[in-house]
Amino acid sequence: MQKPDYNALALQLHALTDGVPHFTANTANAAAIIYNALDRINWAGFYFMENGKLVLNAFQGKPACIEIEVGRGVCGMAVKEDKLQLVANVHKFPGHIACDPDSRSEIVVPIHKNGQVFGVLDIDSPYTERFDEYDAKGLSAFVKEFERIL
Repeated sequence: MQKPDYNALALQLHALTDGVPHFTANTANAAAIIYNALDRINWAGFYFMENGKLVLNAFQGKPACIEIEVGRGVCGMAVKEDKLQLVANVHKFPGHIACDPDSRSEIVVPIHKNGQVFGVLDIDSPYTERFDEYDAKGLSAFVKEFERIL
């Protein structure tokens, strides 16, 4: 498996979104960048906070859960703890939400606006142990670039 160049992905996101005032289009392009650049994944997208819950936003992949309670599942735990979640095997994660039964591992990165959790970047893989610290560091940098457009 070839490691993605996360710096190049962040630069691509910057080039596509710099000066573009269309949040939905920018978010859709961000999801597409990740989905098309990472191998061995089956879902990449965003959930944003609305009325105290995470609500599905732009993504690439199969249909997904629409609302997720804070503290529930990997995404909800990322918000509750305000901490990146790197899960080698989702079936061993307490309270995992099986939106796609084919998913085996997951990485979720909190997104911030004005110092508060605004949402998450969620990426799933049909392979256990798909994500590692390299991905955690690279996707955190990608999210920092994404936060610039909020």
